[in-house]
Amino acid sequence: MHATNPTESPVDSTVLKRTPLHALHLEHGARMAPFAGYDMPIQYKAGVLKEHLHTRASAGLFDVSHMGQVIVTPKTGDVKAVAAALERLVPVDVQGIAPGRQRYAFFTNAKGGILDDLMISHRGDHLLLVVNAGCKDNDTALLTAALSDVATVTLREDLALVALQGPKAAAVLTALGSDADAMKFMDIRALTIAGIACVAARSGYTGEDGFEISVPADKVESFVRELLENSDAMLAGLGARDSLRLEAGLCLYGSDIDEQTTPVEAALTWAIQKVRRTGGARAGGYPGADIIQKQLDSGAPRVRVGLKAEARNPVRGGAVIYSSPDSQVVIGTVTSGGFGPTADWPVAMGYVDRNAAAPGTTVHADVRGKRLSMQVVDPIFVPHRYKR
Repeated sequence: MHATNPTESPVDSTVLKRTPLHALHLEHGARMAPFAGYDMPIQYKAGVLKEHLHTRASAGLFDVSHMGQVIVTPKTGDVKAVAAALERLVPVDVQGIAPGRQRYAFFTNAKGGILDDLMISHRGDHLLLVVNAGCKDNDTALLTAALSDVATVTLREDLALVALQGPKAAAVLTALGSDADAMKFMDIRALTIAGIACVAARSGYTGEDGFEISVPADKVESFVRELLENSDAMLAGLGARDSLRLEAGLCLYGSDIDEQTTPVEAALTWAIQKVRRTGGARAGGYPGADIIQKQLDSGAPRVRVGLKAEARNPVRGGAVIYSSPDSQVVIGTVTSGGFGPTADWPVAMGYVDRNAAAPGTTVHADVRGKRLSMQVVDPIFVPHRYKR
């Protein structure tokens, strides 16, 4: 879901924003780079490889405070009415989200393209939306325009967000006095961790068990320092976050999904519940519904797939895909690629024509004028380990 590609950044570093953890990043030797208008840590002294592997084995701690946390509060106290109004913007079942739960979603445009992907949480008396950093101002404007009759929309700049990801994440939080381990995947609740009131969701962007924790900005530095007292927790930057999500087959907004990509093309149909599809009680009614519905029923012309290189040469995003070593007919494009430290092999994802999308199909990516063989596979290279 959450964009982490540091190449999508402004040129003028003098106008970069800083998260509340900026000084702590510098203290820990982070290599900083522009991303989505922020000066963000790409890696620390340990390096991307060690940060990646530590997250898979223990717990990686990521600063994701650049993300947007948007509170949608009903004007009349009727959260159900707000959920119904929000369904005019997304093709997912918002009304079916129970209090204390969250759901993955995406805003769509009139052509069925994805404006942004996000998480929607039911917090009892309001909805909490976590949106991508580069889209948060546009998303807030979109929500304000669409929901002004039923809700107040507030982008909370006074909150920070950190992600603790990995098989030991729950134990780290439990050691600080919380009951985090009682939560299941996609639960969200108020927790007190190290004496600080937080809101934690058991979810993340690595394929591992873990938590995304909203903390008051003025307390997040002390919060993180408490977490780092536990040797199981290690700071990790956007470089490891990107390699982890790629191995887990999770989309990066701006690379793997964008305004020109439909959810069906992106293989995100699992996120569109039956109630919002043809024959469902609340089918359609969102931007691009006719196009998306037609693709749901009949298929899309191209499909996002996993791509495994047959050699150890990484194939990066942007590489053009052909059906054979000597064909001049383009059948697709790699959108994300690199070496997978856990998979111990180059991994990638991208889009290919529907007739080339069957697992086991061999395709050929052009890398600096040389055709490299790749096999179409499931985009999940490392199994998810969520606590169901």
